[in-house]
Amino acid sequence: MVVPLLSLHVKSLGASPTVAGIVGSSYGVLQLFSSTLVGCWSDVAGRRASLLVCILLSALGYLLLGAATNVFLFVLARVPAGIFKHTLSISRALLSDLVTEKERPVVIGQFNTASSVGFTLGPVVGGCLAELDGGFYLTAFICFSVFILNAGLVWLLPWSEAKLGRTGNGLRLGKTHVPSGESDCEVQEAAVTRGARARGKTARPPWVGVLSALQDMKSLVFSEMWDVFLVRLLMAVAVMLYYSNFVLALEERFGVRPKVTGYLISYSSALGATAGFALGPLLRLYKHDSHALLLHSSALTCTLLLLYSTAPTMGAVVFSSTLLSFSTAIGRTCITDLQLSVGGAQASGALIGVGQSVTAVGRIIAPLLSGVAQEVSPCGPPSLGVVLALVAIFIMSLNKPRSSGDVSDKLKSE
Repeated sequence: MVVPLLSLHVKSLGASPTVAGIVGSSYGVLQLFSSTLVGCWSDVAGRRASLLVCILLSALGYLLLGAATNVFLFVLARVPAGIFKHTLSISRALLSDLVTEKERPVVIGQFNTASSVGFTLGPVVGGCLAELDGGFYLTAFICFSVFILNAGLVWLLPWSEAKLGRTGNGLRLGKTHVPSGESDCEVQEAAVTRGARARGKTARPPWVGVLSALQDMKSLVFSEMWDVFLVRLLMAVAVMLYYSNFVLALEERFGVRPKVTGYLISYSSALGATAGFALGPLLRLYKHDSHALLLHSSALTCTLLLLYSTAPTMGAVVFSSTLLSFSTAIGRTCITDLQLSVGGAQASGALIGVGQSVTAVGRIIAPLLSGVAQEVSPCGPPSLGVVLALVAIFIMSLNKPRSSGDVSDKLKSE
């Protein structure tokens, strides 16, 4: 509800366009550096505690935003949200803890669908409220109230942390496997030993665990998972280049008014929200091979970007936009599932956090590349996106997926 109104409000407070741009970029920079840290912290401190803290501090940010009467207070209000607004990432990590590997992409896809509905309805509600006197302040207060409501749900609803363990069939949720031939006494002894080890691990200060997880994550990302995150970056930038000058390109190429283009974007977003329901049948068709589905969805995205770049009519643009909404939504879910499959569920929060940081880097790179490519042609940005998508497909074709068991031990604390 608030995001589309931010630039207008900061200008109404007396900020110049340059200052407004810096303020907008500062939020992305905070997200870039905080997402991995908050993800690691959720692995160490637990999903419930970290989710509750992030929701409450984000609510504080929106309350301060609604009370901001000058640019300084506006910037100050964006700091808590920039650092702690990672509730979606922690929720995805929680879902990955609670379901088996086969169920995970479907459940995350459905979660993304629910999020897409929120992102579709939010700007409409915020735009209507903005028409009222003091509409921005009312919108910020409503956002604060929604976050407080979410915090209450996290606090009150009966749920417990998932106890992670790997088996051949996926995740064990708080279950103790008793090998055949072991007596109850032996099982109890083993449980006491595991409890003593667990107490020894938890005796460390939380910040020590976070630093240890960050060191392990750095080693894993650069030695084992560089290709997964590079593919994520390339595909994210490719799609961002498509959207970067979408309104301007359609106006220059076909004389389409921005209002009509807005309807087309809303139509595509609504279709993308339904992609989560198609993910289950697709995964069954691919025998739950996320790597193969990601490869093929990326190839489809690349083809559709090429079709849009060379589209001779608006009909071809509508066709490519319709299918792109599906292919990109499926690709986002598959790349997240692939990260968790390769890296292991023991550090799902950190892995999802790193993925968000990679996407944030893409948000910084894409506008620069788009500006340069647009100097050549209105079709320059999506054409460059085709090239980046081809590189991503080439990397995926050369690097076959690895088993999470091969590398997940690197994320476990000593």
